[in-house]
Amino acid sequence: MKQRVISGTVIAAVIVGFGLIGGIPLAALMMVLSMIGFKELGLAAGFWDSTDNKLWGNLLSGIGLLFTAVYYIGLVALQSRWGTQPDQMVFKSDFFTMIVVVITFLAMMTVYVLTFPKFRSEQVMACFFSFFYAPVLLSFVYRARMLPYGIYMYALIFVCSSICDTCALAAGVMFGKHKMAPVLSPKKTIEGAVGGVIGTAVFSLLLSFLLGVRNPEANFRIQFVIIGICGSFVGMIGDLAASAIKRNHGVKDYGSLIPGHGGIMDRVDSILFTAPLIYILGVFLLGTAGL
Repeated sequence: MKQRVISGTVIAAVIVGFGLIGGIPLAALMMVLSMIGFKELGLAAGFWDSTDNKLWGNLLSGIGLLFTAVYYIGLVALQSRWGTQPDQMVFKSDFFTMIVVVITFLAMMTVYVLTFPKFRSEQVMACFFSFFYAPVLLSFVYRARMLPYGIYMYALIFVCSSICDTCALAAGVMFGKHKMAPVLSPKKTIEGAVGGVIGTAVFSLLLSFLLGVRNPEANFRIQFVIIGICGSFVGMIGDLAASAIKRNHGVKDYGSLIPGHGGIMDRVDSILFTAPLIYILGVFLLGTAGL
């Protein structure tokens, strides 16, 4: 328990610190976490051979790591070039993301074909899925932070994950009776989920008030509540999705990097779902990109 509290405190400090700094340091952190998460998924899914001592695992997983680095470097370059023009930045970053995803898939399939039968088709599919699941989805933490009012979008990501989880736990302990997903997570209840959504909505509203105080032209109270409610729902799905993958592959935790918490994927499971949604809703509901 002591280890968990200490680790949680350090994680909170890192989240706040890098969120305030933003820019290249945040992108670098997300890139490193993405690579670690990609490896953790690879070990669980079986495309990363745990007996191989190479830093990049094998040729297939090496493609994933290479394009993870290319992807984040490209996002930083686009932010540097188009950061003062949010509409252009969003469009070009989205287009760049699509290009990287497609090229990564083609590169992995090329490795699969040219080295056949070294890798099975299931390994290739798991590798591509893991690339999209960890590096691409986690990149939206950085991308949301780089939007106008980005520090508030960044904060909403963690409100919809950590705050929601805390409120859901408290509500579940006090009122929980009906199981939400008894096979995947026996302790989660429908009452807890409702409490998590309500708590997230309240904190999102408070965050909108803070934004309004610092930026009087930004009256986004309703939008923040909508984003908070939607984000809390998908965050719960993200948490359960990570649990489902672990169950399918017979692992308790994705890793042991964080004492008392497990691996990176054990801590960012809900964030992987909330970050892209908050980015998308931020673009459309806040008029961030002029859409």
